[in-house]
Amino acid sequence: MVRLNHTIVWCRDQRRSADFLTEVLGLQPARRFLHFLVVELEGGVSLDYSEKELPIAGQHYAFLVDDAAFDGILARVRERVPQIWADPARTRPGEINRHDGGRGFYFHDPDEHLLEVITRPYGGGSSADGRT
Repeated sequence: MVRLNHTIVWCRDQRRSADFLTEVLGLQPARRFLHFLVVELEGGVSLDYSEKELPIAGQHYAFLVDDAAFDGILARVRERVPQIWADPARTRPGEINRHDGGRGFYFHDPDEHLLEVITRPYGGGSSADGRT
């Protein structure tokens, strides 16, 4: 068995970044572990925020959520960020995608990491992309 346990997310201000993620995803507040702020996800996986001097290379983190949580997350993200996109190339601003029969969107966190929220894993359903 191989499972992801945690990954480090580099940021300029770990409190700001961890709070942003927990607030938009509706998660429990981050907890301190050594010099990290740890955001717990389901399945025993965590994102461990660690501050570093500039520059920070942008990374991509995708979150699989259920349909019931999606609308609330989308609403909280729209309140906090100036733009969402339906695609990682950011060519479809203000839209969500409908890949594999689910819904998804992309947005930037305070450190310009490209975050993604999806309701279905890719490759598991219809290839049609209805635009909303």
